[in-house]
Amino acid sequence: NKYRHDRFFWTSKVVPTNLLGFQEVEVKPASTPMAAMKGPEDVASVDVYTAKGLLSIGHRYLDVRTIEEFNKSHVENAMNIPFMLITEEGRVKNPEFLTQISSTLKKEDHLVVGCNSGGRALKACVDLLNEGFQHVTNMEGGYSSWVDSGLAGDKPSDELKVACKFRP
Repeated sequence: NKYRHDRFFWTSKVVPTNLLGFQEVEVKPASTPMAAMKGPEDVASVDVYTAKGLLSIGHRYLDVRTIEEFNKSHVENAMNIPFMLITEEGRVKNPEFLTQISSTLKKEDHLVVGCNSGGRALKACVDLLNEGFQHVTNMEGGYSSWVDSGLAGDKPSDELKVACKFRP
């Protein structure tokens, strides 16, 4: 059973006392206050033009694509810390993502987070907010939108299309 109380979810365990019935035991608060947890709805998202403006005033661009995607092409001066890794089992969440971020960035840094199309970046933003990072912004549409908007510079379009894995 779950009971809502202020900012916490309280849970109770029901354990069998014998074959005929159950006995309710001590009620304890959940380890993490549910109201304190951030979700996708808590992430500020901006279009690529607004993201470019934020970068021009000193925000840092965090590219959470795989190293392979990043090495093909990326936003100028971007730093790459992959949210997902490619393994033999397929893509898996980088278990060191938050550790790598925390060793490189401060929780007060202003970040624009991008991936290829926006999905990984949004998930990364949620994790960053829950880790205590205060100024995290998702770039809607990711690097694909950056390219489509003509912000990728003068690289040949064929080269840029290869950098965007899901592009035709």
